[in-house]
Amino acid sequence: MLITHDTRCALDAVVDLVNTAPDDDETPDGLADVAALEDFVRTHEFSDVGVLSEFDLSAVRKVRARFAAIFAEPEARRAAALINELVAAAGTTPRLTDHDGYDWHVHYFAPGASVADHLAADCGMALAFFVVAGEQERLRRCEAPDCRHAFVDLSRNRSRRYCDSRTCGNRLHVAAYRARRKEAAG
Repeated sequence: MLITHDTRCALDAVVDLVNTAPDDDETPDGLADVAALEDFVRTHEFSDVGVLSEFDLSAVRKVRARFAAIFAEPEARRAAALINELVAAAGTTPRLTDHDGYDWHVHYFAPGASVADHLAADCGMALAFFVVAGEQERLRRCEAPDCRHAFVDLSRNRSRRYCDSRTCGNRLHVAAYRARRKEAAG
């Protein structure tokens, strides 16, 4: 599956957005305030985003919940319906653009769109490409019991199980090793 630069940026943004949601009542929201949203927008280098407000923060949180539902949906037909609803609500307006030193690519949001519509359109279309390619199962949640972060499995054989092999994967492998050693020692 060919993933263009802008699609990869959208995938990174949607994964990071979904992972800002608190896992439980004790976990802080990664988008706690407008400053956090501004940082998110700056980190992901979104173009055409003006001054952000509480309204934008609320709208982005709603879009985040809709993206989380897509990552949680195992059925491709239902995931496609969720993506269609999200992209349609954003009022997508595909247009070719070349900006900030990048060659021609497609933006799916209208000029002057809100940051929530920007996310819904561009990130929704990035996820749509996975459904179209029959690769929806690559949109996953970490299998570590204490982590449910979203990620996109871009491994060749679709075998990635953890959001980060250095943290979640390694921690579980070490725990399993210690348990085997303890059992062997009797």
